[in-house]
Amino acid sequence: MTDLTLMTCAEDPASVLPALALLSHRVRVLPLDAASLVRMPEDTVLLIDASDDLAEAKTLCNLTRASGLSTPIILILSEGGFTVVNASWGVADVIIQSASPAEVEARLRLVCQRVTTTHKPVAQPEEAEDEVPTGQVRSGDLVVDTESYTARIHGRPINLAYKEFELLKYLVQHPGRVFTRAQLLQEVWGYDYYGGTRTVDVHVRRLRAKLGSEYEHLIGTVRNVGYRFDPPSSARTTSAPKPEPDVGTNPDPAEQEDNQSEQSQDSKKKKTDHSD
Repeated sequence: MTDLTLMTCAEDPASVLPALALLSHRVRVLPLDAASLVRMPEDTVLLIDASDDLAEAKTLCNLTRASGLSTPIILILSEGGFTVVNASWGVADVIIQSASPAEVEARLRLVCQRVTTTHKPVAQPEEAEDEVPTGQVRSGDLVVDTESYTARIHGRPINLAYKEFELLKYLVQHPGRVFTRAQLLQEVWGYDYYGGTRTVDVHVRRLRAKLGSEYEHLIGTVRNVGYRFDPPSSARTTSAPKPEPDVGTNPDPAEQEDNQSEQSQDSKKKKTDHSD
């Protein structure tokens, strides 16, 4: 039994790929929009309904790759859609709406087998010397110890508050994956937290400040989406050059707002001094 996630805007999801109703797979139905990407599990096959809205389907395919998700995508198309789809969409397979149960089952099986083969780890005995101790997550010069609740950057301890550590740990454990503020609030602060997403912005800003100017770029901001952990290109670097701005990222809006507030306060203070 395969876990499937169907994204569609159809009023009757069963009509998108009728053969699914005759197969014994778990199928969850989500709206055809970007917000649904953070609601699906990691171990699933994503079925995107491109029969009515090819543009939205292509946007979701691009966003899935940009988010660092390795979820295989199968596009459900009408006959006319086959003339548009190409390799740049980054999908694992395509299938027509009227496909038979046998064809759908075969395509799902082949996609799952390809994913398993691709992700199969390769034994490399020579790397045994660099094994990371239990409970530690290492990314370049950053080491996060989940057992002692400590973090070090280039061997220097980082003084983090509890939630700052939890946020850093969660991001480091999912390198390259983009999380919305709402999702981080849910995963790090928990379901019973009633504060706003502004809390996430504040903690991200504090984390960047404590990482220092050379390493603040490790926590990237993805415009209109949220935050992600950007691991360094190599495990060890002799020096940390000033990072180039990420494509599709903008400065933290909360940080910009606070900077403007501080500048306004400084200006008022100067006027007061002159008047004295």
